[in-house]
Amino acid sequence: MIQWWQILLLTLYAGFQIMDELHWYSSAGSAVFSGFITGLIMGDMATGLFIGGSMQLTILGVGTFGGASRIDANSGTLIATAFAVSAGMDPEQALAALGVPVAAILVYTDILGRMANTFWGHACDADIEKMNWNSYNIHYWMGAVSWCLSRMIPVFLALAFGQPLVEAITTALNGDLAWLGTGLTVAGGMLPAVGFAILLRYLPVKKHIAYLILGFVIAALLGTAFTSIATVGGDAATIAGALNGLLPEDAAVAVGGGYKNLSMLTVALIGFALAYIYYQQHQNAPVAAVSAGAEGDDDDEL
Repeated sequence: MIQWWQILLLTLYAGFQIMDELHWYSSAGSAVFSGFITGLIMGDMATGLFIGGSMQLTILGVGTFGGASRIDANSGTLIATAFAVSAGMDPEQALAALGVPVAAILVYTDILGRMANTFWGHACDADIEKMNWNSYNIHYWMGAVSWCLSRMIPVFLALAFGQPLVEAITTALNGDLAWLGTGLTVAGGMLPAVGFAILLRYLPVKKHIAYLILGFVIAALLGTAFTSIATVGGDAATIAGALNGLLPEDAAVAVGGGYKNLSMLTVALIGFALAYIYYQQHQNAPVAAVSAGAEGDDDDEL
């Protein structure tokens, strides 16, 4: 059950995060930060960071241009994390069943916030013409209030009155509708891939395919290295103890046998990427050399 003080803090944060996204830019208005703060308030930071990170990856390729609205990933993360912790939902289920739908629904409250802000903007223009600075200050801050309320009101209503509904949904997804719950879990796991696909759609991938390959290969290698650090550190003492009393050559065999070489696919991808970069950088070199030579011949003739 979500406590009243948690509802209060999360409602206040919902208003703060939209102002940070529009004005202060401290990164507190991001899906990852929303998951972190919500997880901290709800007492489960791991779930909050998982949902926030997944939502952040989902919207990697989604942006706003001009006055366009987009899904409110921050509020969706907040709601999904709060109910995942309080109702015991699977994080991926909560992301697909609550996070994304709530983020999409809040597009409408975003539009309401923009409309209200337009009204206060015109009021500020009128105040400037009349040089009524006291009214200007009031109307200016009312614009910020309208933005905050566009997030705070739906978040408060969802947290205060949505608990029974979410618990009923959770019970159904774990009972008669287990097949649907499994599907939502799979869909939640696929959402970050959708975000990557949208992002790659707008990036100049064909022109910089070599750097894309190198980036993914290096990221995979670093991920393997970092996830193995704990194992390597834990085994270091065991290896040192096991090598006591062994001959130097036996010790070398024992140590060397614990490591694996890079796969041929990894080596091939790195080689292909480097070769393609070299080709791109030098494909116009012969033409430039011939042009330079031709100009030199002309100079000699003159």
